[in-house]
Amino acid sequence: MNFRRGQKREDPEINLIPFIDVLLVILIFLMITTTYSKFTELKITLPTADAEKAVEQPDDLNVTVDAKGNYTLNGTPVSFRDVPGLAVNMKAAAKGANPVVKINADQFAMHQMVINVMEAARIAGFDRVTFEAQTAQAK
Repeated sequence: MNFRRGQKREDPEINLIPFIDVLLVILIFLMITTTYSKFTELKITLPTADAEKAVEQPDDLNVTVDAKGNYTLNGTPVSFRDVPGLAVNMKAAAKGANPVVKINADQFAMHQMVINVMEAARIAGFDRVTFEAQTAQAK
C-alpha cells in the first residue's frame, strides 16, 4: 500500500562534514607525532679526473688557495686585503694577456675564498675560469 501518493522519495545524501572533521584530526595527529630529522653534514665525494695531465700553457694563471686563507698566483704568495686588490694582483700576474684562471683550492679551504678568486677574475676581466682536480690513484 502506498499511503504517500504523488510525493517523490528523496535520495539519501552523505554528510561530508563529519568525514572532513575526522580527517583534520588525523592530519593534526600525524603532524604532531612526525619527527623531522635535520642533516648536519652532507657526505660527499669530491670529483677526480682520470685523464692525463694537460700540457702547461703559457697563458695560464694558477691561483692556489690553502686552508689557512693564503693565496698564491703562479706560485708567488699574495697578501689578500680585498677582492679588488686581488683582481689588481691577478692582472699584474697575467701581464696583459687573457689567461685561463685555474683555481687550485685545498679541500679544507672555505668556499668564500674560492668565491673571492672567482669574483676577482670577473673584476679583472678574465672570462675563462676552471678548477683543478686531483687525479685518481691507481689501485
